[in-house]
Amino acid sequence: MQSLLILFDTVIQLYTWVLLIFIIMTWLVHFKVVNPSNRAVYVIMDFSHRITDPVLRRIRNFLPDLGGLDISPIILILALHFIRNFINEQFTGSPY
Repeated sequence: MQSLLILFDTVIQLYTWVLLIFIIMTWLVHFKVVNPSNRAVYVIMDFSHRITDPVLRRIRNFLPDLGGLDISPIILILALHFIRNFINEQFTGSPY
C-alpha cells in the first residue's frame, strides 16, 4: 500500500510541475520573451497544454468571468495539494 501512496504522490507532484511549466511558458510567450514558433517551445507548450487543459477547462466552466484573469491554475494547484495531503493523512496519519 505504501508503494501506491508514493506513486500517487509522485504523479501529483509531476502534474503540478507540468502545470507550473505551462503557466510560466504562457507568460513568456505572452510577453514575447520566447518565440512560440521555436520547435522546442512549441513542443513544450503543446505537451503541457494537452495534459493540463482538460482539467483547467472544467474548472473554468465553474468560475465567473474575471475579465482576462485566469485563476483556474491556482485553484487546481490548491486542489491537488489538498488531495495529496488528505490521502497522506488518511493512510499515514501525517499530512507530509
